[in-house]
Amino acid sequence: LQKQNVFDDFQSCGEFLIREGYCAEDKLAIEGGSNGGLLVGACLNQRPDLFACGIAHVGVMDMLKFQRFTIGHAWCTDFGNSEDSDEMFEYIVKYSPLHNVPSGSEVTYPATMVLTGDHDDRVVPL
Repeated sequence: LQKQNVFDDFQSCGEFLIREGYCAEDKLAIEGGSNGGLLVGACLNQRPDLFACGIAHVGVMDMLKFQRFTIGHAWCTDFGNSEDSDEMFEYIVKYSPLHNVPSGSEVTYPATMVLTGDHDDRVVPL
């Protein structure tokens, strides 16, 4: 139950880059594929104010159902399985990109591109 640390660390790196002058606040772009796509999706939801742009390639965006499709069951050792227990469900739902997009106009998101593949047999394009 420590996956959130990945997102916290990544966001801290972005804060460091801006604070130390390596990147202007309005120029910080993030990009990732597969597990990195999950990282981008979760971080854009958690800290949309921090990033100017995000590109997520074939990320696991539905963390509550990934295990039901293709090879997803093999990732349960990495991510956990939301169907195993209430505790696991409550933990995973907090960072699942698909389940944390606010409704309405609560948040202004940075420019975002989400890419998937219609024949991807590893990350199902749901």
